[in-house]
Amino acid sequence: MTPDELAARFEHAAMKVGPAIQKGIDHTGTLAVARIRGNASGRPGPNVITGGYRNSWRSETKRLPYGAQCTIGTELPFGRRLEFGFTGTDSLGRSYAQPPFPHVQPALPYIEQTLMAQMRLAVTEVLL
Repeated sequence: MTPDELAARFEHAAMKVGPAIQKGIDHTGTLAVARIRGNASGRPGPNVITGGYRNSWRSETKRLPYGAQCTIGTELPFGRRLEFGFTGTDSLGRSYAQPPFPHVQPALPYIEQTLMAQMRLAVTEVLL
C-alpha cells in the first residue's frame, strides 16, 4: 500500500468514525435505559406502584466531533434516594428511613460491556 493510498484510507475512516460511534453510543443508551427500567421493576430495586418512576428514565445522545456522548438519567427528585437510600429529614420537612434499592449500579457492568462491544463494532465498520 502506497502512502497516498494509506492517507486516503485514513481520510475515509475519519469521515465514517463519528457517525459509527454515535450509532453505537445511542444503541448503548437505549439498552442501558431498558436494563435500568428492568432493575427498577421490583426487588431488589424499587417496587413499581404506578410505573411513573420506571418510565421516567431517558437516554439522550449528543453528536460530538468524531464521536458522541450519552446522558442517562431521570429528572424525578427521588431517584437518588431510591438508589442510595436516605435517612433523615428532607428540605420539605419530611422524615425518611428508606433503605437503598439499587437499580442503576447493578446495570453498570452490562452497560460497560455493551459500550465496549459497540465501540469495537464501530471501529470494525470504519476499517472495512
